[in-house]
This record gives sequence, C-alpha cells and structure tokens, in this order.
Amino acid sequence: MVSSIPLIGGIPAGPELLIILLVLVLLFGANKIPKLARSTGQAMGEFRKGREQVEEELKDMQDGEKADSTLDDEDDDLDELETETDKETSA
Repeated sequence: MVSSIPLIGGIPAGPELLIILLVLVLLFGANKIPKLARSTGQAMGEFRKGREQVEEELKDMQDGEKADSTLDDEDDDLDELETETDKETSA
C-alpha cells in the first residue's frame, strides 16, 4: 500500500511560517532582517545578470559557428566555379 504522506513537506504555511519568522528574529534581530533580505535580493540580481551574459555569449558563439559554416560553403562553391572556368578556358 502506498502512503499518501509525502516524505518531504511542501511550502510552510500558517503556524510553521510563524515559527520560522520567530526563529529568524531571534537569530538575526529585527534590525538585520531587512538588510539580509536586501543583500539576498542583490545577490539574486547579480546571479541573474551573470546567467544572462553567459547565455548571450553562448548564443553569439553558436551564431558565429553558423556564419563560419556558411562562409566555408560559399568558399567551396567559389572553388568549384574557378575549377570549372579553368577547365573551360584550357579546352
């Protein structure tokens, strides 16, 4: 029989949330909680900016590889045309 009680609880609500807030106030003090929240928000913003920069660099690298392969294909086409014109002029 499968148990319907989850092993890991969900998001705390009600009395659990009040207990967590009380513990935070006791540990950090009421004056430091806004500073802690602000620094956490700033850290999340910096992380987001860094992630976006990495994603943009990866996208640019992929676009660069596509452009290089297109240029290589064009070079191959030009080489084939030059070879054909050389054959026609020598004949």
